[in-house]
Amino acid sequence: MRPLDRIRSIKLKFSIVIVVAVAISALVSTIGLRTGIPIWVRPFISATIALAVTYPIARGMTSPLREMVAATEDLAAGRPAGPICSTSRDEVGELARSFDAMRTQLDEVDRQRRDLVANVSHELRTPISALRATLENIVDGVEPAEPEVLQVMLRQTERLSRMVAQLLDLARLESGGSPMHPRRVDLGPLLAQAAAEARLHSPDTEVTVTCPEGLALDGDPERIHQVVANLIENAVRHSPPGEQVRVEADAVGDRVELRVLDAGPGIPPDEAERVFERFYRADRSRSGSGGGSGLGLAIVRWIVDLHGGDVRVEERPGPGCCMTVVLPACTEVPT
Repeated sequence: MRPLDRIRSIKLKFSIVIVVAVAISALVSTIGLRTGIPIWVRPFISATIALAVTYPIARGMTSPLREMVAATEDLAAGRPAGPICSTSRDEVGELARSFDAMRTQLDEVDRQRRDLVANVSHELRTPISALRATLENIVDGVEPAEPEVLQVMLRQTERLSRMVAQLLDLARLESGGSPMHPRRVDLGPLLAQAAAEARLHSPDTEVTVTCPEGLALDGDPERIHQVVANLIENAVRHSPPGEQVRVEADAVGDRVELRVLDAGPGIPPDEAERVFERFYRADRSRSGSGGGSGLGLAIVRWIVDLHGGDVRVEERPGPGCCMTVVLPACTEVPT
């Protein structure tokens, strides 16, 4: 800790430095007058002693500014910047801590950008490689163009198309390029429709809906449907065949609480937040064709945040996972 770090005002620190310099000058003049030091020598002695005393203090006061300048130059040149020393409690210390927080956020954004490029490359390369290998076999006559083979190729193409669509959708949400159209949304019919769509794609999984009559919320109906559909799709994908996926909704004060429960392997507590990151999968073994794109829950969080709500993973007794979404209830009286 530097000498004046405990003082909370930079103006008071400068005042102390000035007072010290003046006091040194007065002390040297008094001593010089009593010892007979020539009057023209006294200013040089005063300045030398004052500089020797106040320079370390002033340097300690401004060192965070020099560190921030160096860090800014590193960031501008694309180099990683080190942490800023911010032990001071004054305005410069507050600025240094804010700058350090910004630097940390920039490092995290840069890490996410690198991860995104690597993940997109991997996720696109996998189906493209499978398509290329199959097409080469068909062209070379190694494998006949049978309906089963073409069906596999179609599924890979659909997976590519779905992933690109989700990436574009997520980019629009993050950039604000996808406007919201909030209005009253009756939750019962919306949940029933999303469950019916899930049953069409996965007839082996039973999807049940429990929702009080008349329960409604304020939001964009298309986006709310997207949230529910993504959560149900995720639950169905991770549930064993023949198991049940439950969709429940209740009013809790001025909020609506929506829960999607499955009987899958669940999500470890230490990964409960990371599952909402792009391309993150709690079950690494599902990164191939058996898993999703890794974008569904990221889209869910963005949409819920835009509605002023919250989405989280909640623990439940026994196996399975419970995804809970909390959104503002509808304040409009139906006509």
